[in-house]
Amino acid sequence: MESSSSSSSFEAVVTQIQGLSSSAGDISRLHSILKQADDSLHAESARLLPALDQLDPSNHSLGFLYILEACSSGSVSKERASALVLTISRFISSCVAEQIRLAPEKFISVCKRLKDQVLLLEAPMRGVAPLLTAIRKLQTSSEHLTTLHPEFLLLCLLAKCYKTGLPVLHDDISEVDQPRDLYLYCYYGGMICIGQKHFRKALELLHNVVTAPMSTVNAIAVEAYKKYILVSLILHGQFSTSLPKYTSSVAQRNLKNFCQPYIELANSYGTGKITELETFVQTNREKFESDNNLGLVKQVVSSMYKRNIQRLTQTYLTLSLQDIANIVQLNSAKEAEMHVLQMIQDGEIFATINQKDGMVRFLEDPEQYKTCEMIEHIDSSIQRIMALSRKLTAMDEQISCDPLYLAKAGRERPRFDLDDYDSVPQKFNI
Repeated sequence: MESSSSSSSFEAVVTQIQGLSSSAGDISRLHSILKQADDSLHAESARLLPALDQLDPSNHSLGFLYILEACSSGSVSKERASALVLTISRFISSCVAEQIRLAPEKFISVCKRLKDQVLLLEAPMRGVAPLLTAIRKLQTSSEHLTTLHPEFLLLCLLAKCYKTGLPVLHDDISEVDQPRDLYLYCYYGGMICIGQKHFRKALELLHNVVTAPMSTVNAIAVEAYKKYILVSLILHGQFSTSLPKYTSSVAQRNLKNFCQPYIELANSYGTGKITELETFVQTNREKFESDNNLGLVKQVVSSMYKRNIQRLTQTYLTLSLQDIANIVQLNSAKEAEMHVLQMIQDGEIFATINQKDGMVRFLEDPEQYKTCEMIEHIDSSIQRIMALSRKLTAMDEQISCDPLYLAKAGRERPRFDLDDYDSVPQKFNI
């Protein structure tokens, strides 16, 4: 009797989903009904899957979401996982953004289950495209960092789809739901940029993790700091342990203690002696390997050869390949030629190689900053900086009117005399 009652109740919900999905007013009423029916839907989760065949994910997005979330909430076998991945992927592709945004926590839950299932199937590639679509449908704007961003970037990393992950890393983020999402977004994003050898962008993202507000040291920040040191060496040939003043005191005091081998690596790099650096890497190989940073450490070693070759361009006009090999401690003139050619190709030095006598002629930077492409590049950079400036001004005005901020500021005010306000920087714990 109870089973029959719950079955008819469930059928009534399906009927209401079908009948209340056309107008905004109907969908609002439906949302209230679904909220009330949520517990009973979860109680019947094992029997819900066939009901999805009666619904159109594009017309009945909200109702489809509630039922899909309920029927995917239990444990899923590996055999059933593949079918569930297909169902969720099709729903993400077809659903209407306006409807799923009414229940964002449900949508996020379903998308995270998709991620879990593709990892269970050891097929992260199957989740990459659906999660990118999900992000764009969940976002209210490109500046909105959702909880799905780090999940998507993680799948890109595991599937080695680095290029697919790059577009979301070019968005200027100003709205964040959870601090942990920002940490993971920047950390995974930094790793994707490292995979693509976009070291400048990688350093920017890792810098955001290291300098983000934190009350206690977290594992994400520690791992980001290790990579931050290595990428700094590759990109700039140096690393400073001094963090910006806006970095939390917790990070300033403690991060270095967790990363001593990396600090010592940077010190060894600073000597410019390749043999000492290689010896240090070999001694600490196990540590770097256990951190999954050995590949990046090897790129640090390789970058020292490049850095030493770059120094030669400041001293010599011409030099033989054999002399270059001897000075920077490469094994042969052929190896020196490969390094020089790669650096020319990457725009790291300007030179020509005479194949007949094996001589390298170092040249000045040919860029005159007057081509149409360069002017367009400079103009786009200026436009972006102006847009960011307007955004910061708007955010500053918004915070200045926030009651919580004003209350905090009011409590701080008695600490200062009015005459001191020009000379004393005001700091508030928001």
